[in-house]
Amino acid sequence: MVKLSTQPDALVAWMESLADPTRLRLLLLLERHELGVAELCDIVQLPQSTVSRHLKLLANQHWVRSRRHATTRLYRMILDELRPPARKLWLLAREQTDAWPTVQQDQFRLARRLRDREDASQLFFAGAAAQWDKLRAELYGDRFVAAACCALIPPDWTVADLGCGTGALAAELSPYVHQVIGIDNSAAMLKTAARRTAELKNVRILRGDLQAIPLEDGSCDAALLLLVLTYLPRPEAVLREMARIIKPGGRAVVVDLLPHDRDDFRRQLNQRHAGFAADTMESFLREAGFDRPAVRPLVPQANTRGPALFLATGQRALPMVS
Repeated sequence: MVKLSTQPDALVAWMESLADPTRLRLLLLLERHELGVAELCDIVQLPQSTVSRHLKLLANQHWVRSRRHATTRLYRMILDELRPPARKLWLLAREQTDAWPTVQQDQFRLARRLRDREDASQLFFAGAAAQWDKLRAELYGDRFVAAACCALIPPDWTVADLGCGTGALAAELSPYVHQVIGIDNSAAMLKTAARRTAELKNVRILRGDLQAIPLEDGSCDAALLLLVLTYLPRPEAVLREMARIIKPGGRAVVVDLLPHDRDDFRRQLNQRHAGFAADTMESFLREAGFDRPAVRPLVPQANTRGPALFLATGQRALPMVS
C-alpha cells in the first residue's frame, strides 16, 4: 500500500510516463503481446537507443516487466499487476488513443512481425519433421507420453496389474489412481516388486494364481494383462477371472504377441503360445464377459527384436435390466 504522503508523487510519475507519445505506443503494443526490442524498433520505426531508453523508464515505473529469452529480452505489460490508480489512468489513455492513425500503423506492422514469427516456427518444424520423434526423445525422453496417458485414468479407480512381474507398471500407475494391486505367481518377481513399491502406500503386491485371482468379485475398476497370456496354459480361464474381478462397466486392457513362427524365440522365453490372432483374442474377450472387444496391432518400436504386439480392450458387460 502506498502511503498517503507519497500518492501525489506516484500520480505525477504515472502521468509523466503516459505523457510521451512513444511510451504510449509501446504500451499499446505490450499490453497484448510480449515483444523484444528489435521487434519494437521495427514496429514503431525508431532507433534501438530510443526504444531502450523508453522501456527502461517504463520498467522503472512498473508499467512493464521483462524476461531473458535466449539472447534477447522480452517485454510485456501485465494489466492485472498495475496498481488500481495506474490501471485507471492507462484505461483512459488507451480509450483516448483508439483512433490515433499512428497506432493503427503500428498495428499493421505488428501483424507483419507476428506473421514472421509464425513463418519461422513453421520453417523450423518443416525442417525438423523427419527427425522430430528422435529429437523429442533425445531432449525430453519418452516418459511424459506414458504420464499423459495415465493422467486420463479416473483418479478414484482401483487397477489390478495381473502378472505384475517386477512392479514397474504398478509403480508408474500409482500416482494417478486410488489403488494398484499387483498380482504374480513368481516369488522372485514379487520380491523385486515389493522392494520397488515399498514406499508407495497405494500399491498392494500379492502372490496368486491368475486362474484363481485372490480378489473379490467386482473389486477393481480396471485390470491389465501386459505380456502375460503367452506364458499361461489356459488364457481363456485367466480372461474369465479378469472379468470376474472387474466391476460392471469397468475396463480390461491386454497387450501380447501377434502370431509368429519364431519357435526359437518362444523357447528362449519359455512361452507356451506363439502369439494370438486378433479374431481369436476378440472371441476370448467376448466369451469371458466383455462387451465391445477391440484388438489392434501396435507398430513395432525401432530397434526392438521381438515379434509384433497387439493391444486389446474390452468393457465389462453391464447387467441386463429387466
